[in-house]
Amino acid sequence: MSETPLDMAYAAMQAAADDDGARLRFYERLADAELFIMLEKEPQDDQIAPEIFETADATFVLVFDTEDRLSRFVNRTVAYAALSGRAIANMLAGQGIGLAVNPEVAPSAILIPPTAVDWLADMLTHAPDEVEARPVVFSAPTGLPEVLLKTLDAKLATAAGLAQNAYLTGVTYENGVKSHLLGFVGALTEAEPALARAVNEALTFSGTEAAALDVGFFDPADAMVALLARKGLRFDLPVPNRAKHPASAAPGSDPDNPPKLR
Repeated sequence: MSETPLDMAYAAMQAAADDDGARLRFYERLADAELFIMLEKEPQDDQIAPEIFETADATFVLVFDTEDRLSRFVNRTVAYAALSGRAIANMLAGQGIGLAVNPEVAPSAILIPPTAVDWLADMLTHAPDEVEARPVVFSAPTGLPEVLLKTLDAKLATAAGLAQNAYLTGVTYENGVKSHLLGFVGALTEAEPALARAVNEALTFSGTEAAALDVGFFDPADAMVALLARKGLRFDLPVPNRAKHPASAAPGSDPDNPPKLR
């Protein structure tokens, strides 16, 4: 079976044990991944009952980053739910439960203790500050770490259908402050907070929190969009496959409202 993004992030973390950046990027991949969590029974409303795995040191739930890996582990028919890693971390936070990721079936097999799950959930709740400032000059982006650009590109690849595209530019505001701006064009109004958090996560998990990166939202008809396009680095967000991902109110489909443990 081919390597998954989680496999590659795990291998990079193992190869650089003293590199905090590699460790952060592994946890970012885990948070962004669709994970298949093994259940005792089928979900009911907004509640799920995960299968619990006990060790001498901690309690874990079983998650896999592909359905095939889940099937190979159990070799029988079981109930499961497909949730984002961030939804699972938010659900388990404070419960004293860790994650057994891909046990016995993948090179990325790892036991993540409850303290690390709590840490991840806390990292994912950090929200950017909201400020109002009018940009007056756009310029080509310069000086941003390459790792941040790669992390940002990977993060936006998970935001299918939330905006048409985005432009990364240098910016000078009317008060004279200079920064960098990621301007989203045609974003869904209800998706704006999630997109802002995604950019904040890109800063956090790239290990470059000291870098300044603001977020703005622009209507496609806004005259500033032409300036963004002229000066900025463009990111195209994927178009969702609606046949594959129909609208659903399944438990965990909204990461801000993860399912409840039962």
